[in-house]
Amino acid sequence: VQLQASGGGLVQAGGSLRLSCEASGRTFSHDPMAWFRQAPGKERAFVAAVTWSGGGTYYEDSVKGRFTISRDNANNLLHLQMNSLKPEDTAIYYCAATTMSGNIRSQYYYNYWGQGTQVTVSS
Repeated sequence: VQLQASGGGLVQAGGSLRLSCEASGRTFSHDPMAWFRQAPGKERAFVAAVTWSGGGTYYEDSVKGRFTISRDNANNLLHLQMNSLKPEDTAIYYCAATTMSGNIRSQYYYNYWGQGTQVTVSS
């Protein structure tokens, strides 16, 4: 089972990026999925999550109104559209999926993780 994140890069403040995460080896179409990020010197932190159907979405306060999480269950894809990027959004972004029950905002709830993709926002 593998989660492959892509779409990171270097962008100027105010710009946009779209991250994608492709699942292989199994489908997560009935499981919540999420994005987390880890900035240099900081712990990994919750960014956004989506329920299995896509009908429920959750965001960390600092990204509300700027980021949009979505999923394409037919193609085993998870996306994160990031607009109005700020230098403080610079981090490695990880996608995650879970087959467990728990707090959708907690990293400990997720038992499958991608390898991460670097997002760097210059001022």
